Amino acid sequence: MRGFGNWVCVVRRGLRRRVRYSSYRSPQYPSVLGPNLPDVWIPSTNTHRPQSSAIFPKGQTAAIIDGKSIAHDIKSRIAGEILRTKAVTGKCPGLAVILVGKRRDSRTFINIKLKACEEVGIATLIAELPETCTESELLNVVSGFNEDPSIHGIIVQLPLPQHLDEEKVMTVVSPEKDVDGFHPLNMGNLARRGREPLFVPCAPKGCLELLLRLGVQIIGKKSVVIGRSKIVGLPTSFLLQRHHATVTTVHAFTNNPEQITSKADIVVSDVGIPNKVRGNWLKPGAVVIDMGTNLVKDPSSRRGYRVTGDVCYEEAIKVVSAITPVPGGVGPVTISMFLSNTLDSAKRAFGCTL
Repeated sequence: MRGFGNWVCVVRRGLRRRVRYSSYRSPQYPSVLGPNLPDVWIPSTNTHRPQSSAIFPKGQTAAIIDGKSIAHDIKSRIAGEILRTKAVTGKCPGLAVILVGKRRDSRTFINIKLKACEEVGIATLIAELPETCTESELLNVVSGFNEDPSIHGIIVQLPLPQHLDEEKVMTVVSPEKDVDGFHPLNMGNLARRGREPLFVPCAPKGCLELLLRLGVQIIGKKSVVIGRSKIVGLPTSFLLQRHHATVTTVHAFTNNPEQITSKADIVVSDVGIPNKVRGNWLKPGAVVIDMGTNLVKDPSSRRGYRVTGDVCYEEAIKVVSAITPVPGGVGPVTISMFLSNTLDSAKRAFGCTL
């Protein structure tokens, strides 16, 4: 790759029950962005309020939402679309990944994404820069990918070293190639009803995908999002509001958070604290989407650690109607959403409506 200096290494690479679903996006699944309904205030009577269906019999342990199965279905659909797109245009989607430094966790996430791309037929480029690279060198790499017509999606793996301005870097990524959905234009359009972002951030999009597939009633329901990060918590709140939920955000400065979450029909957590959400935080019959990914020391494990979520799983399954496990819940679906965003970007560039 020319014009990116000597810092860049570029590589091309071509009663517990488990709930399963078989279709990806059929007419019965609403858009992830939600229905466009007017705000019409109606006198408060139960007969005029949206009613939820009892999809889980009482007295049973929570349904475990199988994210791996759902992700497999989505990837199968994406692979098929890529084959059809290539047959029509002679081209395939292309993704560029930028990695700064040698963080093991970042490398692991990159490898997962590259493997997923290979499985569905997305061509990939990875640009590796040292941790000591300058901001201008990183921005030059981003700009080069912006101008490359064979690249339809750009991912800058976060976090970046402290001397680099993440906000500035994400602003330079073309909104039309921002498959992470972090560009201010995409985030701003997500926050405003009546506007559509080119891309929705992958983890929040995966969260809503799970709720829609589960058939959870969102309109009018009390929803609590624990955490307000710009990557997960904040955009998840935006999406739930677009689906007309009554959304409360719980954060580090919230007083008595357990009292707030215990009234919620839908609880989404992403705080990065193992077992932060206990069983007594949850309303009986609630649906829980655990988006936390935490490494906990475990001498009995071969690796010396295990992965757990924010929710105390053993307590929650005795209370709620459905819950995502960690691992195997939201994570695989998040990866499939990133593949979906890349495919959408390519089809937009190709002018392809397949």
